[in-house]
Amino acid sequence: MQITKDLIRHIAKLARINLTEAESKKFTKQMGAIVGFIEKLNSVDTAGIPETNQVNGMENVLREDEIENFPKMSELIACSHHPIENNQIKVKKSIG
Repeated sequence: MQITKDLIRHIAKLARINLTEAESKKFTKQMGAIVGFIEKLNSVDTAGIPETNQVNGMENVLREDEIENFPKMSELIACSHHPIENNQIKVKKSIG
């Protein structure tokens, strides 16, 4: 795949990023190198080599969530430096 300044400008426009001429030139070169490396990897013969998704032998160690009642909830809530309202810790709004 040929990476051109026009392609880089098009990608930047889709991402709503303004690029200077110097940045367009720089990113054209860098993206060309990345695509060239990927094309080189695609030419490697991997026939007969099993797929690998991890190499350290670990297995999924997730567990089911279990609800536990804390016997002294009021003591736990009292540890917070945030205000308490209706037996809950009140924090700043995080979503607009």
